[in-house]
Amino acid sequence: MTHRHRRSATDASGTMTLDRAAPAAAGAAPMVTATIPVGGESDAVAVNPLTGSVYVTNQLDNTVSVISGRTNTVTATIPVGNPQGMAVSPLTGDVYVTNYGGGTVSVISGRTNTVTATIPVGSLPISVAVNPRTGDVYVTNFYDGTVSVISGRTNTVTDTIPVGTSPVGVTVNPLTGAVYVTDIKNGTMSVISPWINTVTATIPVGNGPVGVAVNPLTGAVYTANIGDDTVSVISG
Repeated sequence: MTHRHRRSATDASGTMTLDRAAPAAAGAAPMVTATIPVGGESDAVAVNPLTGSVYVTNQLDNTVSVISGRTNTVTATIPVGNPQGMAVSPLTGDVYVTNYGGGTVSVISGRTNTVTATIPVGSLPISVAVNPRTGDVYVTNFYDGTVSVISGRTNTVTDTIPVGTSPVGVTVNPLTGAVYVTDIKNGTMSVISPWINTVTATIPVGNGPVGVAVNPLTGAVYTANIGDDTVSVISG
């Protein structure tokens, strides 16, 4: 006889526990469990996979709020520049924040929640992504038409890659390391080889591509095109 509502499990410490609550009914509606006040004009959000902390950029305040994933309360407020995009390195827990007004990237330690470096990049940096295997960081510079490559070990710019006219979104394939960058004005997506830091393909997509994401299982790439309300799907 099975006990469907009293299943054994092992927690992170290896201790056997017993689930006493019945699983949620299929099709149960999602619900808001907390509403957390942060700064003015909150925009980007990222989660630290090592600590569970949540980071939010506040454009009006020029700060980043740090939220505890356990208590859903703000535990720190960190001054940066003019924050726009943000990404967390799964290797180090460091948080990379693009400051669009100052042309810099702030590096926040995931351990101390303090800014440990401010890195000059291109003009009007928008989005940022981290290669989960190498720790390299990629930043789109809107006015320069370039992508800055930052070493996650030294927090210095190691390369600058021309990509188009107005790059916005950026993402990394976690398996191959290929970097994908959307160009909102040209309606294209650039593919960058991480081994030679050059564009190996430029692919026409929809009108005004902005966001971009990769399916890590299939390698398929998706771009959200703000100009024609479509999503382009590209084979990886």
